[in-house]
Amino acid sequence: MPENLALFPLNTVLFPGGPLPLRLFETRYLDMLSRCLKNDQGFGVCLIEQGSETGPARSYTVGTLARVRDWSNGPDGLLHILAIGERRFRVLRMRTQHDGLHLAKVEWLPEEARMPLPEPAKVLAELLRQQWARLPAHYAAIAPAFEDAGWVSYRLAEILPLPLMRRQHLLELDNAQLRLDLIATLLQKPDDA
Repeated sequence: MPENLALFPLNTVLFPGGPLPLRLFETRYLDMLSRCLKNDQGFGVCLIEQGSETGPARSYTVGTLARVRDWSNGPDGLLHILAIGERRFRVLRMRTQHDGLHLAKVEWLPEEARMPLPEPAKVLAELLRQQWARLPAHYAAIAPAFEDAGWVSYRLAEILPLPLMRRQHLLELDNAQLRLDLIATLLQKPDDA
């Protein structure tokens, strides 16, 4: 069943289970955050296809629901939040409010069933495990699941130095095994990433 969702177009791809630290200063997003916290709702994050984060933007139609995990007023006077990605969605229709906030009618994409990590992908999980302690502090909000194929594929897709379009493609894939296979191929041929 389609749902209405406020959208936050960004120059990043948010994956289910992934952290998203943000500093908010624009009124439209502060108002959005206030409504999200008051109504215990999330907001949609979509990669910007054309435009900018502070101006008009056209976004890809597949994104991820983000839910605020923590927030504080920063020393820079901005509102700092940590959101966590939940589910993927597809934008069906979008309209823009007078303040520039995008509102979308979305359909939820199927959630992947938990899948044990296939034997050939264990080397990828080990690569991720070796990097885990070196990741930024906001990754401390995430419980590791190194034996889950979906979790490993999403974490690698977000931390590897991949172009945004490649990350978007990985987000749009409905199958963890396909994501892991593509990531393995990209690691073997980094010039093609």
